Amino acid sequence: MTTANPVQVIAVSGGKGGTGKTSISVNLAIALAERGRRVVVLDGDLGLGNIDVSLGLTAGHTLQDVLEGECELRDVLVEGPGGIRIVPAPSGSLRMTRLSAAEYAGLINAFSELGEEIDVLIIDTASGISEAVVSFLRAAQELLLVVCDEPTSITDTYALVKLMNRDYGINRFRVLANQVRNEQEGRQLYGKLIRVTERFLDVALEYVGMVPHDEAFRKAVQRQRAVVEAYPRARASLAIKALAEKVDSWPLPSSPRGHVEFFVERLV
Repeated sequence: MTTANPVQVIAVSGGKGGTGKTSISVNLAIALAERGRRVVVLDGDLGLGNIDVSLGLTAGHTLQDVLEGECELRDVLVEGPGGIRIVPAPSGSLRMTRLSAAEYAGLINAFSELGEEIDVLIIDTASGISEAVVSFLRAAQELLLVVCDEPTSITDTYALVKLMNRDYGINRFRVLANQVRNEQEGRQLYGKLIRVTERFLDVALEYVGMVPHDEAFRKAVQRQRAVVEAYPRARASLAIKALAEKVDSWPLPSSPRGHVEFFVERLV
């Protein structure tokens, strides 16, 4: 039975790999949970899933088992830090990188099992512009692009925005500057992206903040912990909590756009 509870679906992407989007996804989820939200994180890198490993968790089942009918979504959920729940993806599965639109829809439809138990679904997409990435971005209500100060990050993010705008009519994106020194550098990075998109595209990019380069992040990764949990007063942790406060104020999708049925409809 599906639910009428509006679920905020946030896809976290960034074009190229190495921008830190997985860390942002996990830490944002924990920060939102601290604010009382019931959060599920979906590892959207369907062929090379690693969120569970990055947090030192052991997954008994993965999304592939759900797709193959071996278990239900509830059996896959792994309890993570701070009360979040994680839907792990398999690692080293070529099969999961070649799903049809109907199979994507089937996976997302499985979330209807969770009933009233979820407020926010965060999808940590894979790098690049594969069919899986595009499918998840099309279906989400909020697109959060994680950008770092590297030329390839800017060009790949621009390519992603261009693709989603040109082929799917999506014209609103939120931008987070990651691994920068300070707020000024974060806004300068956002400015670089804006100058390119304003010249060639008709899209709206909103700057939602920055997460500074912080040694605490590296230490947390080595300990297989989330930085907001391991070092709650670190600069990076405070920045992510500030981001969570903003996300918490984003309008909830209204019926029926926030329902699982609409998410599936956009995937098919």
